[in-house]
Amino acid sequence: MSPSKREREYARRRYERYQQHQAAARARRQRQRQAAGAALAVLVVLVAATLVVLTLQRNGDDTTGTTPSGTASPSQTYTLPDPSTAESRTWTGTITTTAGDIGIELDGAAAPQAVASFVSLARQGYFDGTACHRLVTGGIKVLQCGDPTGTGQGGPGYSFGPIENAPADDVYPAGTIAMARVGNDASSMGSQFFLVYEDSTIPSDQAGGYTVFGQITSGLDALQAVADAGVQGGATDGLPVTDVTIQGVETQ
Repeated sequence: MSPSKREREYARRRYERYQQHQAAARARRQRQRQAAGAALAVLVVLVAATLVVLTLQRNGDDTTGTTPSGTASPSQTYTLPDPSTAESRTWTGTITTTAGDIGIELDGAAAPQAVASFVSLARQGYFDGTACHRLVTGGIKVLQCGDPTGTGQGGPGYSFGPIENAPADDVYPAGTIAMARVGNDASSMGSQFFLVYEDSTIPSDQAGGYTVFGQITSGLDALQAVADAGVQGGATDGLPVTDVTIQGVETQ
């Protein structure tokens, strides 16, 4: 039986509504795809910008972390001077610290390489703004300084040896200034040194003793006060409770 005119009209309208619904659905999906594409583009830009910042920070180009003027940069390297520059003579000077001034006398005749290195670094401002990072109050009595990173791992970019002027009896009297080194390596001296505030016996190892290159002439009481305040956390070896930052080193 053929459909009536009324039935054909109803079917036509229903088909038109179906077509309109499909068109609206297609338009909605297109808008959603466009919005998603825009969001993805923004995300890509943000990720790229973040990666650039992280790369700059890893490469040390982040200007927010620059070293203040006059302070040694841990990433800077220095040149080991010839021992002859110590001139085989006695040097005098002052280590100015936040805990008090320390007068020093350096023996260029007994330890020419260590003295030449120390004087050269001091004149370049290497020690300025560096913290004394290690206080030992048990067994031996020393305050260790000279690391611009404050971690005990830093140095000037060079190392030297052999050991000079080590005491034959392993005794380091109060007021001794000596070079620190790494393990049994006699050629691992760099910029780190230690100040002895009470008589200490430091047994020699396979590398020998420690290079004694100077003496404290004044300010030993300031060191003793730092030692009396102790080590952080109540330990006997570590960061001192009292901040000791080297503000400058003068030698002549």
